Amino acid sequence: MHLTTMIDDNKTQTFFGDPQPPQNNNDLTLKYQELLRDQQLKWTTYHRFSRQLGAGGQGIVYLSERRGADGFNHPVAIKVFSPERFQDCAAYRCAMERIAAVASRVATIQHDNVLDIHDFVDRDRIRIMVMEWIDGYDIRQLLNPERLTRMRQAVPDPKWQYLESVIATLGPEQVRFKAGVAVAIVRDCLAALAALHRERIVHGDIKPANIMLKRTGHAKLIDMGAAFDIDDPPPSRSCTPTYAAPEVLEGATCTPRSDLASLGYVMIEMLAGRPCFDAQLGYRELLEAKRRLPQRLHELLPPEVACNNLLMNLCKRFIATDPAKRFPSAEAAELREDGAAQFHRQLVFGDLASEYNHDIRVWLDEVRRLDNPGTSSN
Repeated sequence: MHLTTMIDDNKTQTFFGDPQPPQNNNDLTLKYQELLRDQQLKWTTYHRFSRQLGAGGQGIVYLSERRGADGFNHPVAIKVFSPERFQDCAAYRCAMERIAAVASRVATIQHDNVLDIHDFVDRDRIRIMVMEWIDGYDIRQLLNPERLTRMRQAVPDPKWQYLESVIATLGPEQVRFKAGVAVAIVRDCLAALAALHRERIVHGDIKPANIMLKRTGHAKLIDMGAAFDIDDPPPSRSCTPTYAAPEVLEGATCTPRSDLASLGYVMIEMLAGRPCFDAQLGYRELLEAKRRLPQRLHELLPPEVACNNLLMNLCKRFIATDPAKRFPSAEAAELREDGAAQFHRQLVFGDLASEYNHDIRVWLDEVRRLDNPGTSSN
């Protein structure tokens, strides 16, 4: 017969079996009491790199396992910062100190749509950021049309019709997200940006590869390596030109409204099924293309999007060339009468709304089955 012990603040009760006196191990008890008395802990953490998750100018990200006692393993993402682009060790150390200072503040935010940062460590003078591993896909991966084409061949017709009508379909060059799903993702990102901006932190590198969709159907902002304190900007910083706000390309200060412009470019790309800008454009041509984008939206976006005034104005407010003409904050972009939440309310009033997190979860389950044949969804 099993012995079940119920514990609360006042008493301990034992059910289903005769109570047995505890077998007190004096040595272990002394160790336990010593640990509590010292009020500090030190131990060695073992990590094994499982596979590479991504790479960029700052370094390489790996999926790793944090190994604990008694067979406990915890998947985490580890970013190893490369010193290769720095002039010397002092420059690398200075940059890492800035990143660590911001990372420590991000770690305290604990927002559902912001990446959790667990630790920032030094291993033989190489800095490593230990982060939450997200079981899902980034938007860049999901924009790949080849995956959606394979899905069309793999799923039954009724399910494909559902996926294509509610979630995503093939666009002119890549996957095109349906408006309700695209705005749902943007709203999650706005919530994340609002949390960062309240702490006076600018993300600085919003792009499809830095937005993850978890298998729960929720979006999460990742890669805080370019984030910085608004009150203490770095002397030099990197960006992804295609998604950078015009003022950033011109050398002006990157601000919270610059993050909104970058998110606007991502939203338009999801709605259009093609990038906003030619990747081969030079600096001057790219800057001019960003200035002309608001006038090009009607030719870039599909008719069912272009005919919706609220959605079109939402896009234009995000990407306005003049930062002062954008939404004043991420919260305003979400909550104002011309904001993202209002578009979803419009769908509700028109009986066109859906359970977007559920829809995204169903879609990601199908993507996972494609990538891992034989895997069943939860």
